[in-house]
Amino acid sequence: MQLRVVGAGLGRTGTHSLKLALERLLGAPCYHMIEVFQHPEHVPAWHAAAEGRMPDWQALLAGYAAAVDWPAAAFWPELSEAFPEALVVLSVRDPQAWWESAHQTIFQAIPTRGPETEWRQMVDAMLANRFTSAIDDREACIAAFERNNARVRETIPPHRLLEWRASEGWGPLCKALGLPVPDEPFPLTNTKEEWAARHSAAQQQAAEAFRNEEERAR
Repeated sequence: MQLRVVGAGLGRTGTHSLKLALERLLGAPCYHMIEVFQHPEHVPAWHAAAEGRMPDWQALLAGYAAAVDWPAAAFWPELSEAFPEALVVLSVRDPQAWWESAHQTIFQAIPTRGPETEWRQMVDAMLANRFTSAIDDREACIAAFERNNARVRETIPPHRLLEWRASEGWGPLCKALGLPVPDEPFPLTNTKEEWAARHSAAQQQAAEAFRNEEERAR
């Protein structure tokens, strides 16, 4: 299976809703940060990519029809090249609203101290090389957010690019993919409260998976 959609928008721009919508439209899984929690064996590949050693994208994303959210969105240049037929979706949001949301959710979940696990190393390298390490600095983060979006607009040809807001729902996605609009509400999800609950559950799942990996390695 080849990726049909590459997400270039950063986390907290409706990427979880986008994941669910694309899975409904394409009838196959969409890669999202949630997948990394469920597949800790993927962490070394993303860590290597964040340090400039790109994986075999076809192998890493086998079985997925789309990839959105971090970490995949950090590598939209490489993914759009590896899957040249894929639509590139730039999910966007007002920069100030994005910062408030990201600051209260995903940035709070990034450890600033603690054990140097490979997960931590992956995140640190991705932020340093693909975004900004200054995640507590509002201006630095908004600048990185706008820099990413500007680069997408400048790089991806118009016929491959869809700039999309979650409030637009099914219409633009279906038109760009040549698919009918589903007769059901668009899955607007992942409020701050939903994110917190999902993150807690994902952390517990990831911890259990890492423990299982360690036991098998003994």
